[in-house]
Amino acid sequence: MNRPSRDRILLIAFVVLLVVFAALAARKLLISRPPAEVQVVAVGQEEHRQAREVILYFASAQGEMLVAESRDIVCLEEVECVRLTVQALVKGPQSRLAPVLPDSTVVRGVEVQNGAAVIDFSRDLVSAHPGGSISELLTVYGVANTVAVNFPHIRQVRILVEGQVLETLKGHVGVREPVQADFRYSRSPEEGGAYE
Repeated sequence: MNRPSRDRILLIAFVVLLVVFAALAARKLLISRPPAEVQVVAVGQEEHRQAREVILYFASAQGEMLVAESRDIVCLEEVECVRLTVQALVKGPQSRLAPVLPDSTVVRGVEVQNGAAVIDFSRDLVSAHPGGSISELLTVYGVANTVAVNFPHIRQVRILVEGQVLETLKGHVGVREPVQADFRYSRSPEEGGAYE
């Protein structure tokens, strides 16, 4: 056998030995490794949040009535949907309408009981409110009408401040009892008034 053939055979044997040793080392590494954690996800447990369009009632530019404006929210359960709807109302309009709630107001909690939504606001609802009978009326019915139009089985809203029942927000509109929606104070965008 000539020298080049012998060198070729030795080279092939060396490569084969390297491959065998590499395979054995990899196998040993895999065996000594702890098994990966398996995450079990129960079928049907995943939350499927969906976008939904809601109608929010803000004050007209002159502050004389409520005007509807639509917005999209993403929610799953009813209480969460009510909370996010009211939070969107707090954030204010996207048009030239006027807000009905001070933008520093925090929605502290929401419950739905026997056809009524109980909404607990932070103290800013009162302390940052501009006051005045019309402004207070638009605040109270802006909240009540917004909830009622988006959740038709909820016809009343109980407004709490820091967990407490108040007689009024600023001395004009009673909120001691749950407030029923009243659309006499509201106008849809199709009826005009959004930019008056």
